[in-house]
Amino acid sequence: MKKILVVVDMQNDFIDPVLGSLGTQEACEAVHGVVEVINKEPYERVYATMDTHYDHYLETQEGKYLPVKHCIKGTYGWDLNSKVESALRSVGYTKVEKNTFGSIDLALEIDAITRNEDIHDFEVVMCGVCTDICVISNALLLKAWKPELKITVVEKACAGVTSLKHEEAIDVMKSCQIEII
Repeated sequence: MKKILVVVDMQNDFIDPVLGSLGTQEACEAVHGVVEVINKEPYERVYATMDTHYDHYLETQEGKYLPVKHCIKGTYGWDLNSKVESALRSVGYTKVEKNTFGSIDLALEIDAITRNEDIHDFEVVMCGVCTDICVISNALLLKAWKPELKITVVEKACAGVTSLKHEEAIDVMKSCQIEII
């Protein structure tokens, strides 16, 4: 089985509870799990999505619903968590910047890898934050794009906005035939 790893939005603004604009203790606790997943085995490809906004963020639809500036490109908050970035650098990875929850660019990258191959030979392994926003959005987008592609989410290497929202997102993904380990 050829495995593709997707590390979702492990950026300082979502993790650092002191300096990050949306950081939580749960996200801090997920860092160790994410590093373990990165180092667990060799992957065919590794991607790290980057929530990417600009100074006009508060004028966007997302900014109107979540009026907290975060992941502004070029800031500390936009950068990957240092432990996660170190692990990613050690295995080699491709950064995928996205200005919304799900990334069509990521789907196109995975489509290009799997297009002329037997889809059953591939598995996409996912981890990161926030389980209930960007992890689930990317998992469902990939499932819709490639319904026969095996998608696995590593629960202990994810964190939601709250623990309840994390659990609810895990349940929804199970319902949509995404494997949870």
